[in-house]
Amino acid sequence: MAMAHSGDSVAVDMPLHLIEKEHIISTGHGPVSVTVYGDQEKPPLITYPDLALTHTSCFRGLFFCPESASLLLHNFCIYHITPPGHELGAASIDIDDSVPSAEEYCDQILEVLNHFRLGSVMCMGVMAGAHILTMFALKYSERVTGLILVSPLCRAPSWNEWLYNKLMSKLLYYYGMTDLLKELLLHRYFSKGVCGSLDVPESDIVRSCRKLLDERNSTNVWQYLQAISRRPDLTEDLKNLECRTIIFVGDSSPFHSEALHMTANLGTKCCALVEVQACGSIVTEEQPHSMLIPLEYFLKEFGMYRSCWFNTGLRTCLGPTCINPQLLSPKSMGVKLRRIKTRVSPPPPRTHQS
Repeated sequence: MAMAHSGDSVAVDMPLHLIEKEHIISTGHGPVSVTVYGDQEKPPLITYPDLALTHTSCFRGLFFCPESASLLLHNFCIYHITPPGHELGAASIDIDDSVPSAEEYCDQILEVLNHFRLGSVMCMGVMAGAHILTMFALKYSERVTGLILVSPLCRAPSWNEWLYNKLMSKLLYYYGMTDLLKELLLHRYFSKGVCGSLDVPESDIVRSCRKLLDERNSTNVWQYLQAISRRPDLTEDLKNLECRTIIFVGDSSPFHSEALHMTANLGTKCCALVEVQACGSIVTEEQPHSMLIPLEYFLKEFGMYRSCWFNTGLRTCLGPTCINPQLLSPKSMGVKLRRIKTRVSPPPPRTHQS
């Protein structure tokens, strides 16, 4: 039976029905923490984060900016699924004979959906979470309306990733969440521009993430890493993916080539690829505003739109006078994919010579 208690964070000036609430759901592969945010009468959107992250450190930048809130919270009730044992204060998960597989994490999602009596859901995942949600969409296609994937992992680990994961695994198993391990994870998540250097201090999002990593249980992170390191290659199955998909990836992400490979191997269903310049893997945190316009057009295909109720000074971008009909056209969203590139900032104004 699920136990519910209040979450730790509540957005400022939010209506009471938008308060976060955490539920601990019992599944066949152990308990899972699910944080529900929004009106449960609305269509569901589930999220799944990357290694060693929670919804707080993986999706807060996107969901808490006012422009995004008016789009996502207006249309969805959000169900943030936390990888087993990644919630704050989690005890170490006992390891019996073997660690859970990526497919078992996928099956846990089905049990979560059944617990809340959810039908078909929109899915949003980042890196490892994107891989698990893609597996879920392939295995339980009738339960997925659409996929929003950020720097998704598609193939089995390359030799470089395997060695990288092997090092992180040794550090986690023998030493826990060390400073070296946190540096490896931060460079997995973010671009060099925000991670800082000798001349440039690291950004607030990196400092915040570093602090949150200290709260993770290293044994449970190790188990998630083991599952992702042994993940199956989904390339051959992608042609059978039935739902519309949009993929975001930073051009500085170590998984940039994975996103390109996945895009190239998707079937005839609609897909768009958004490459974000000067950005790492977690676009939702590093450059969340770059996701807004593509998400607006993507959700419009499902009959969803942006509401102005959340911010009276915000105008909708989905009016008939400002829709680009080519953005999600069959040509750009089908087999022949058209990449959408974003700019970090507008070019400097030209100077007039006298």
